[in-house]
Amino acid sequence: MRRLTDVLYAAYAKRLTRQLGAVPVPRHVGVLVDGNRRWARLRGAGTEEGHRAGAGNIENLLTWCDEVGVEVVTLWLLSTDNLGRPERELRPLLGIIEDVVGSLAATGRWRIHPVGSLDLLPPATAERLRAAEETTREVDAMLVNVAVGYGGRMEIADAVRSLLQEHATRGTTIEELAEVIDVEHIAEHLYTKGQPDPDLVIRTSGEQRLSGFLLWQSAHSEFYFCEAFWPDFRKVDFLRALRAYGERHRRYGS
Repeated sequence: MRRLTDVLYAAYAKRLTRQLGAVPVPRHVGVLVDGNRRWARLRGAGTEEGHRAGAGNIENLLTWCDEVGVEVVTLWLLSTDNLGRPERELRPLLGIIEDVVGSLAATGRWRIHPVGSLDLLPPATAERLRAAEETTREVDAMLVNVAVGYGGRMEIADAVRSLLQEHATRGTTIEELAEVIDVEHIAEHLYTKGQPDPDLVIRTSGEQRLSGFLLWQSAHSEFYFCEAFWPDFRKVDFLRALRAYGERHRRYGS
């Protein structure tokens, strides 16, 4: 029975791939990898086991994105709100994140870029993330943003702070800055500066909200909400998201 299920799954995945045909591929895909703890609870497992199962699915997603030609992927792995969790839960999660980011860097397949308030993280975690970025700096391949200690409002606040500091060093007065500031000035100071905004944002686990993920950048994104918990997210789920994206007429706010 298992073998038959695998055969049917593979056939369905191939059919979905063919259906994509000339469907436009999103340049930038953002993913909220949600549902690890609920996945674990349903199995009578601990939270750490759920997070490890979720971490084990990340390389699969990046491989699928690579196969269809996605240029940028942003993974939300830990929010600033999550930093307030009890130490007994947070420390193992940070260790899992450190391990998975290190493993992704070690493959040499993708360029890793941490996004978030690294100064809020334990020094050892921040150092592991910076090391992954440095190791893959010269990799000419898909860019993978790993959002750790990330919050959308915090990102905008950091961008405005950085903008003000930059102009202060130039001697620009507040009045002069107020005369010229526009959205592009702020965008140039975001964690994702220089990158295309996400075309498609996927959230797993059935939740239908963004929770502040890429709050500024997702103004014109298409959203896809999937019922599967993140550890159960399969290639067919990803292909369905691409099909749904391709079927939409993007109106860019109109």
